[in-house]
Amino acid sequence: MIKLELSPQNVERARNAAARIADSIDWLFRDFSSVTIERTVLRLLGIDGAGKNGKPLPNVVVDHLAELQALKRGAAWWVTNAAVARDVDPQEVAEMVGWDEIDLTTIPVQDNALVLRRMEEIAERTLAHLRLQRARREEYLQKFGARRRPAIYVIVATGNIHEDVIQARAAAREGADIIAVIRSTAQSLLDYVPYGATTVGFGGTYATQENFRIMRTALDEVSEEERRYIWLTNYASGLCMPEISAMGALERLDMMLNDAMYGILFRDINPRRTLLDQYFSRMINAYAGVEIQTGEDNYLTTADAVEKAYTVTASQLINEQFAIKSGIKPEKMGLGHAFEINPDLPDSLSYELAHALLTRTLFPAAPVKYMPPTKFASGNIFFTHLLDAMFNFVGQLTGQGVQLLGMMTEAIHTPHLVDRSLAIENAQYIFRAVGNLAEHIQLEPDGFIPRRANDVLAQAADFLEGVADEGLFIALGKGEFADIKRCETGGKGQMGVFPKDDDYINPFLTKMKRELGLS
Repeated sequence: MIKLELSPQNVERARNAAARIADSIDWLFRDFSSVTIERTVLRLLGIDGAGKNGKPLPNVVVDHLAELQALKRGAAWWVTNAAVARDVDPQEVAEMVGWDEIDLTTIPVQDNALVLRRMEEIAERTLAHLRLQRARREEYLQKFGARRRPAIYVIVATGNIHEDVIQARAAAREGADIIAVIRSTAQSLLDYVPYGATTVGFGGTYATQENFRIMRTALDEVSEEERRYIWLTNYASGLCMPEISAMGALERLDMMLNDAMYGILFRDINPRRTLLDQYFSRMINAYAGVEIQTGEDNYLTTADAVEKAYTVTASQLINEQFAIKSGIKPEKMGLGHAFEINPDLPDSLSYELAHALLTRTLFPAAPVKYMPPTKFASGNIFFTHLLDAMFNFVGQLTGQGVQLLGMMTEAIHTPHLVDRSLAIENAQYIFRAVGNLAEHIQLEPDGFIPRRANDVLAQAADFLEGVADEGLFIALGKGEFADIKRCETGGKGQMGVFPKDDDYINPFLTKMKRELGLS
């Protein structure tokens, strides 16, 4: 990589401030849970399917306990207590609740040691399965080798999972390394996860466990055919963040869009709910060896990419610190940024190089995810294709980890097979042509690129120190991130956060923290 010298003092200032921000939320992680976390626990205990009116059983059970004001002890205890009392498994307990056959709070309390032992046994079976899925991924990588850098990442988004499979296979055969199944529009605002395979979705395909299984099976087949592992990613964000992470871990997804701030800023989800859910969501990903990806590119859709470049760096550093708290290792932190500077700006490429090198230098072990130009894509497909080529040039030159390819028809319609094929062809040519050019480039110490990168870093450090001093929730309320104001007590899903009782239990949180070496 091109060597960029950053101010050690400002790097330290920025990271220390980001750590202070993350530490200031520890009380939330320690003392509170959410309805989403409890539904996730039930899914990990083996509860799946839907009850009357198609309502997912995890929602049925959690809503039942919430209505009875019993959720503060944790859904796991109530379900396991009933499973011991009735000598059935958690799935059968959920089905009885779904058909109004039992009230979990009126089941006689069983011997606590027996309940905890049964809970431990069930939890361990699930965790063993997650370890097996992690091992299978590693076996594939040993068999076919590590993915290239930058990896070619493309999106499928037809709404129909079976059509998605056709497009994903075609993209993989054309040369894609990573397939992202983009979610149906507004799924992040649903407070439940649909059940089963889906064939209807607007702007994307619903994230469901069955859809995950179908796509993973298809990509494993192509991996064997192509003799390289094809990575699969989806979106663990919104009101069901940890649930989707759990389903992805169970079905061996390899990556998850999993940002600490995205839901707050861009979907108006309650800040406490989002931060709490991302904590457990990322812990599941850490345990399953899933690579997270963050969404700093979104900042540049609402703010200028030059003027507010420091907010991208600040968000990356905050995401890094929250990821550390959940046990994510640097090599699994796909921190994001984007090629979104106005192409009419003189020296726009120098600005892009400065920002891209700043990210790569700050996070040398991270498989950084670089997003394409979309803000300035237009109906002129030839110009958009040229913009994408410049984006691919910067990605290869600066050694990005993941290159999410732009499509020349981005501003017109959902890409067709040929659009994706041309995008892959574009990237493959640029990557070959640029090759190891970075080895032959040296930056003037006081030249534009080092000065610009250090200016952005200094701004990010100043900004983070200000947020750390005043408090993250106050800063969000003032609109200091992405020029969007979000209130601590506002937003969707606020009522889904609740304090834990002293006897609250989440067996997966406890076991994962221990095995990941978290305090």
